[in-house]
Amino acid sequence: MTGHEDATAGHGADVERTFAAFPPARGRGFAVTWWGQAWLTALEESALDLQQLKAGRRLARAGAVGAVSVRPGRITAMVRGRDRAVHRADVLVEPLTERQWDRFLDMAVERAGHVAALLDREMPPLLVEDASVTGIDLLPGMGDLEPECACDAWDHCEHTAALCYQVARLLDEDPFVLFLMRGRGQRALLADLQARGDTASTGEVRDSSASRARPGVDAAEAYATGDILPPLPALPGLPADPGVPPSLDTETAPDADVAPEALEILAAATAVEAHRMLAQALRDTPRSPSAAPELTLAQDAVRLAAGTSDTRVTERLADGSGRGRDGLGVAVRAWRLGGEAALCVLDEKWRVEGETLARACTALETAWDEDERPPLRRDGNRWTVDGSPGQLRLGRDGRWWPYREEAGRWVPAGAPAHDPATALAAAEPDSVAHRPDGTRASEGT
Repeated sequence: MTGHEDATAGHGADVERTFAAFPPARGRGFAVTWWGQAWLTALEESALDLQQLKAGRRLARAGAVGAVSVRPGRITAMVRGRDRAVHRADVLVEPLTERQWDRFLDMAVERAGHVAALLDREMPPLLVEDASVTGIDLLPGMGDLEPECACDAWDHCEHTAALCYQVARLLDEDPFVLFLMRGRGQRALLADLQARGDTASTGEVRDSSASRARPGVDAAEAYATGDILPPLPALPGLPADPGVPPSLDTETAPDADVAPEALEILAAATAVEAHRMLAQALRDTPRSPSAAPELTLAQDAVRLAAGTSDTRVTERLADGSGRGRDGLGVAVRAWRLGGEAALCVLDEKWRVEGETLARACTALETAWDEDERPPLRRDGNRWTVDGSPGQLRLGRDGRWWPYREEAGRWVPAGAPAHDPATALAAAEPDSVAHRPDGTRASEGT
């Protein structure tokens, strides 16, 4: 149970969970974890009225959202609006079907690390990726959060928006809340995983004993019977992980221009890409050209450095990319937070003008209450907080990226957000960031 859980209804927290209302939290972001931010992205990308979103954000910060009830397919809370009237707000999320749950459980039971991370209240990115390969989207996407409110609004109103912002905090504390929305509570989910694990272990023992007991048929005798046309075996399934290339560390001295450690890294990166392409092919879904952008040599050097801990390789990449050791380390941090888009924000300084500037100024003016708005100084697409080591950088896609000054250098401090207040909260020195592998870490370390 989390620190904000109030009560449980049903069997073993599998039907409904109710969480006590959060106290007011002015000036703080709503989501610290990457999965909490993904929830907010689904809300902010699908809502048609940005003013309602901003009003809902203010209500959530002011503590206007009551106890939150979570059950399969629906979250509910009583929300006090700006007019002081209280309305029941509901947000619907499509539960997984039994067939989808079967596929998810079959996948998860083979990955002990996924279950261990969930028990530690973490949502590992690989769990979401592996589920997506099987055709299951755990996190909601654009349009997946369907609002229902007693105020009769046809889109997200301030009441449902406030509810969604508070749910992001619940997801930060306990990712099992997401699974309950999708149809399985924590106890039911863990019980299903344990049952499948026990069945799989028993089946392996039984198959092993049966194979030892069968005497088999002599190959020459079987061939002599003639007219044997067995069906072709089924295609093998997707391997659980990319293959590991052979080691090139031999006693034979390599050519002076060839670095074995560099070749090993390239071979491993190729295996990962081949595994991804095979997974895409088995899903039989077209892949848009924009899904696989072409990287420059300098960007690809950062991608390779992010995938290795071999100092010999990273030193060569630091020299080859022209970034140097420290610069490459900062670029790797950016890559792990957002890939090519994050690198562009790190490297590019561009002039914001026209409609883009107007939208940015409006977002900054409405993100905080007047008495909480930090003093910002703009230089191109970068807004620096006066008197504080915090900075916001506007990406060309309209998202805000948090930066923090460390040892005289501006470094990325967290994932991007559509709300500048949420992004800037990640740049605070005492904020908790999450690495791309899903583990918590202080950004300053």
